Amino acid sequence: MATLPGKRHLLITWGVLIALTVVSMVSARLDQDGWQALPLWSAALVVLVTGFKAQQILLVYLNLRQSTGAWKGAFIGIITLTLVLISAGYLYARLMV
Repeated sequence: MATLPGKRHLLITWGVLIALTVVSMVSARLDQDGWQALPLWSAALVVLVTGFKAQQILLVYLNLRQSTGAWKGAFIGIITLTLVLISAGYLYARLMV
């Protein structure tokens, strides 16, 4: 039988996710003078934080830690592909401007 994460683990994960949301928000607002594109370092930080948060949600809240490697790999692969596509779109837009 699969073990569920404890209340303490869920609360700690929730706190970390909230803190990372604040980091994303602050990094998106740094060096902002009006409506300009994010600097590359800021966009990279937002994508990395988003990837980590998605991984934590999958592993802790959806309890994929208890599933087979195929399920974990598939979901992490989908998240990675999504983040790569978002990053590629951002870089393409930056280079075309």
